Amino acid sequence: MQEGLKRIATMVVLRHEDAFLLLERNKMPNAGMYVPVGGKVEPYERPIDTAVRETAEETGIQLTREQLTYGGVLTETSPVHYNWLCFIFIAAIEWVPPPPCDEGTLHWVPRSGLLDVPTPPTDWQIYEYLLSGQPFALDALYDAQLNLLEMREEISGKVVFPQNRDSR
Repeated sequence: MQEGLKRIATMVVLRHEDAFLLLERNKMPNAGMYVPVGGKVEPYERPIDTAVRETAEETGIQLTREQLTYGGVLTETSPVHYNWLCFIFIAAIEWVPPPPCDEGTLHWVPRSGLLDVPTPPTDWQIYEYLLSGQPFALDALYDAQLNLLEMREEISGKVVFPQNRDSR
């Protein structure tokens, strides 16, 4: 892949009542962090089909397209290898014991515990938008060490990271 081009992926936030089934990743990117399941879109694959496939591959949970609700998109840009365009979905599921996963360990994390586990700096905002039912288009900018410099919600123009910054 040409350096700097965006990789296209999906994330699926699996929710049961007030808890999320999150993956404690054992691989880069985001090793050691709690993230939604998901993965890269394959050639000729629609993002919603990637969401169904990746959920099944990582959890064994068989979703249908109808169970997925599109939440929004996250664009991540850095001057190094980390450049993503990610379609984000949410699905309400029944509680299941966390199944084994080759990508790491799955855990149920209550909404109230999201701040107690390591997550990528973009994810808290994503959960808030998803739970409010508000569509979003987040644009995240990183430095060469992959520190989040700024994240803007492009529909409203509001800077959501760092906090307390004016919109455009």
